[in-house]
Amino acid sequence: MKYAYTNGILLDGSRDMSPQTGRVILTEGENIEKIVSEGSDLSGYEIIDLKGQYIMPGLINMHVHLPASGKPQKKQQDNTKLVKLMTSNALMRKILISMCEGYARTQLMSGVTTIRTMGGVQNCDSLIRDRILSGEITGPRILASNMAVSVPGGHMAGSLAYIAHNAEEARAYVQQIAKDKPDIIKLMITGGVLDAKVKGEPGELKMPPESVKAACEEAHRLGMKVAAHVESPEGVRVALENGVDTIEHGAKPDDTIIRLFKEHNACHIATLSPALPYALFDRSISNVTETEQYNGEVVFKGIVECAKACLENDIPVGLGTDTGCPYTTHYDMWREVNYFHKYCGVSNTFALYTATKRNAELAGLGDITGSIEEGKCADFIVTKDNPLEDLTALRSISMVVTRGNVIRSPKVKKMPQVENELDKFL
Repeated sequence: MKYAYTNGILLDGSRDMSPQTGRVILTEGENIEKIVSEGSDLSGYEIIDLKGQYIMPGLINMHVHLPASGKPQKKQQDNTKLVKLMTSNALMRKILISMCEGYARTQLMSGVTTIRTMGGVQNCDSLIRDRILSGEITGPRILASNMAVSVPGGHMAGSLAYIAHNAEEARAYVQQIAKDKPDIIKLMITGGVLDAKVKGEPGELKMPPESVKAACEEAHRLGMKVAAHVESPEGVRVALENGVDTIEHGAKPDDTIIRLFKEHNACHIATLSPALPYALFDRSISNVTETEQYNGEVVFKGIVECAKACLENDIPVGLGTDTGCPYTTHYDMWREVNYFHKYCGVSNTFALYTATKRNAELAGLGDITGSIEEGKCADFIVTKDNPLEDLTALRSISMVVTRGNVIRSPKVKKMPQVENELDKFL
């Protein structure tokens, strides 16, 4: 199909974007053919009248776990037991895949046209990626990592991550994961908030440096970049020293860490959404212990400080939601963008740029998506209000365009409890 998007206000995704009027976006198939002035000949195009709404690149979510919904929990789940059940036979695996496909579609319907999965069950992520690409199902573009690599007692060990006992096993698991042709390899280098048993222990180093190095060497040899779960300064340092390309979550950096970021051309993917409930909710709402809340505050402050320090030192920062954690849904990427503005002190314009063009560049997709330019993919969202004035405009999407396919009035089913609690922190 050939479409002409008229009467819209264009936000192109660039770092210094400003509203542009009098522009018409012409698409043919998956791509943006031209951007022309109003009054141009539109013969042969189906007209889509945006009626004064704002059109911008689709959001890009750099950190998603498809198997979980973000529903609040009164107590911790046994993820290993749950994954074992969901992969126990063909029927349960089919249910699992269908559930993950539904969550991927929710991301799309909320305005996210590209996601980067950061730990899934078996090869479900790449399978869903391929089904979307073939047109079998509707969903966002997916950069898939499938299973991650962890260690005994490590983060997500035995559920979303294989357990490597030494460097040789870490290398072997990378080779095993690579057989399903993922786009990226994920390592679980440190523990997380809920892994810690005492105050001040979140992000305890779990994966030995030699295992990190072996996994990174093998992934790079196979042409894949490496992302790593790290929530402590020690974890960040070990990750960067041994070849990790993207630091997921992060921690307060020192001069050595800043130097390592620059020397290794690495970047930081900030994930404020999952840490906020642990750190800032009343414990009667979050259902966490005093220790977990204390550690949540450490992690939340560490992510914010890492993002701020990286920005001050011209180190690239991207955004992801870590969807799947409690109170972190598949439809709330807009909140992550808003938190970035609120807690890291960036402008609305820079926050939207980060969630679109910058994220695309960090994901290796800068020549494909992330901005509205001739020759790029037709990945758009449309909002009634201007997000450069108020980022909550991204909460209500009136149209999604994914690889040229138009979805009018997209709908998502929301969780009232989640909405009520999170809205207190807008």
